[in-house]
Amino acid sequence: MKRKVFIVDDDNNIRELIKKFLENEDYEVITFPNSNGVLESLRSIKPDCVVLDVMMPGGSGLDLCREIRKEFTTPIIFLSAKGEEIDRILGIELGGDDYLVKPFSPRELMVRIKALLRRSNLQFSRNRSRKIEFGNITIDKDARLLLINQQAITLTNKEFELITYLVENANKAMSREQIIDTIWGYDYIGEMRSVDDLVRRLRKKLRNGHANVSIETVWGYGYKLGKE
Repeated sequence: MKRKVFIVDDDNNIRELIKKFLENEDYEVITFPNSNGVLESLRSIKPDCVVLDVMMPGGSGLDLCREIRKEFTTPIIFLSAKGEEIDRILGIELGGDDYLVKPFSPRELMVRIKALLRRSNLQFSRNRSRKIEFGNITIDKDARLLLINQQAITLTNKEFELITYLVENANKAMSREQIIDTIWGYDYIGEMRSVDDLVRRLRKKLRNGHANVSIETVWGYGYKLGKE
């Protein structure tokens, strides 16, 4: 069965360029010129990945991402003409899994999509039908859920993979390189700061959910999960 990718971008040339490139790689591609109809299509088609432009008339990609994350954990890659750190962080905090600045290489986008799908599939198959606990949090690997005091917390794919990895290695210091290799894959070509962005986002959700565990910074090295 072909992988399905949604492309949401108001630039027709970009949509057609990405569509042609992905179809040559044997992906099924569905395009949208704006956010209209995307949520409805997600419910019926359930794509493997969404490539989402940040700036679009009639509703930004950030707003659409926020709505998607209320229902779905589908991997999202943002496309944006803005390369400022604050824009990248905002996109990640709202639930994006990756962020690519325009102009970009279609080949680089392809690599990022493949990396996202590979990590998602490996994590799912490796973690089926198992639960692990640490402090007052429970990781339900089969359902891909984080529970704090038995209350489900909404996470993105990357957030779930990170908390699972840290719980499995609780009280052990994990380097940024180890986290990159596990969560993004060995062929990740993005910035190391993506780890810090992801940790910042997950810390906030743990704190808001009143978890009695915390992600501690190991200065100059990485992070570890410990009990408070």
